[in-house]
Amino acid sequence: MEKLVAELQEILPFKETTEIGDHVLLVAKKPQMLLFGLVTDIKRDSSRKDEWWHVRMQILSVPLQSVTWTLRLEQFTGREIFTMGGEQHFIQAVQLDKPLVDPAAQPDPDKKNGLRLVK
Repeated sequence: MEKLVAELQEILPFKETTEIGDHVLLVAKKPQMLLFGLVTDIKRDSSRKDEWWHVRMQILSVPLQSVTWTLRLEQFTGREIFTMGGEQHFIQAVQLDKPLVDPAAQPDPDKKNGLRLVK
């Protein structure tokens, strides 16, 4: 899991914080999954002595799923790989307004883009 997370951190523009409205990448080892979610609420779990948070997310899958995970700050901000049900998980917010490709890189005008019209 550590290797996968390190590779993802090389190719995705992750944020250091997680806020309501952020898109997060959810990674699990078993069942193996890699999907996006939308954070819809973050509330302090006042029933615990230590600092834990209820992080409500809309999983962007078909069908859409709403989940609430109770996590520590380090867990829902990508600072820590954690376990749930004995299986490793990782979650971190993604900065979607940053371009994933270099804007200075211009496409070659002589090269076809591979798209064709299908009638």
